[in-house]
Amino acid sequence: MGKLIIKGGEKISGEIRVQGAKNAVLPILAATVMADGISVIKNCPCLRDVDKTDLVLERLGCNVKREADTVTVDARGMCDCRICEDLMREMRSSIVFLGAIISRCKKAVVSMPGGCPIGLRPIDLHLKALRALGVEIREEHGYIKCEAAEITGGGIHLDFPSVGATENAMLAAVCAKGSTTISNAAREPEITDLGNFLNKMGARVHGAGSSVITIDGVEKLRGAEYTIMPDRIVAATYLAASAITGGEMCLRGVNPRDMRAMLHVLTEMGAEIKCEKNRIIQTAPNRLKSVHTIRTMPYPGFPTDIQSPFMSLAATARGTSVFIENIFENRFQHVDELTRMGADIKVEGRSAVVRGVKELQGANVVARELRGGAALVVAALAANGITAVSGTEFIDRGYESIEKYLLSCGANIRRE
Repeated sequence: MGKLIIKGGEKISGEIRVQGAKNAVLPILAATVMADGISVIKNCPCLRDVDKTDLVLERLGCNVKREADTVTVDARGMCDCRICEDLMREMRSSIVFLGAIISRCKKAVVSMPGGCPIGLRPIDLHLKALRALGVEIREEHGYIKCEAAEITGGGIHLDFPSVGATENAMLAAVCAKGSTTISNAAREPEITDLGNFLNKMGARVHGAGSSVITIDGVEKLRGAEYTIMPDRIVAATYLAASAITGGEMCLRGVNPRDMRAMLHVLTEMGAEIKCEKNRIIQTAPNRLKSVHTIRTMPYPGFPTDIQSPFMSLAATARGTSVFIENIFENRFQHVDELTRMGADIKVEGRSAVVRGVKELQGANVVARELRGGAALVVAALAANGITAVSGTEFIDRGYESIEKYLLSCGANIRRE
């Protein structure tokens, strides 16, 4: 288990080109298994989860090649419809392969997924969506076994706008016989990215990014070349890293329209934000102001994925902030570690009251999941003294060499 050693107190100022989006690249790589040909995916970040996804593709029989930020997938040799238990346990997002494999093979076998321990993330919505397309599903001894003589279009209504369930429904429906309508679909920009890629493959997807997606089934898909969207959560994390230290940050290769909820909160806390077509320029005061209430919500609301890094901002802000977590019930695992650093945070159920302190203190802390780990890095940059953040394997699931980006902007940080 590695560590990030951070000496706080340096202003984080500079320019960063934001990596490709983790939450977009994984379902798009899964979609490549449906192609009768070769797909070239550009702007792929170097992440543990992407490496695991490449391994899933290889074990399914695909030929996978990586050069710099480009991954090439030749799915013509795909010969398996099973994802082994060890990979499913390590990476929950591998469940998105379910819809893609069923579309290609008309059957699939996967074990129940794992991933970051941030709370219950039931897959009943995924299975309900697939059943609506004529897929027979059995759950036996920890495995999900799916089979369909023919996938047929139908009406799917999601009780909650789940991103994963929306993606699985899209992947299964693109080659179904007839038309499919997905209502109460997730509206995240990553859904739009998946829809755009599928259409480049020859699919007929309409309305991706809205609450109603319609899909007209096609007989087959071809390989395609595609560039992954920028990672809005990573972008907001680097803005938080700069803001907590009173620095100036310029992000390149971003889409400010996808980040409105996060940018609104930063502005409310006192940061000056200037948005251009694909750039965000932020200037932060020496000390931020508290924000009255942050409620995590499905897009276009405030994302649950950035709640913990922004709690680090509130920990040193002037005044009291309230966080209400509406998505995952166990997403406050970073609170105990922030408290070790001197933060004043009280949790009751899904609410956290954060009273800003003038200064955090360096400490030995542990990242227990991806975004909580990022929150500890953000806090450490402003803390007095040295902080050792262990559990870097979680951080590496979503952040590409986080220490290199921060080092280029003035951080005193190293990996051990």
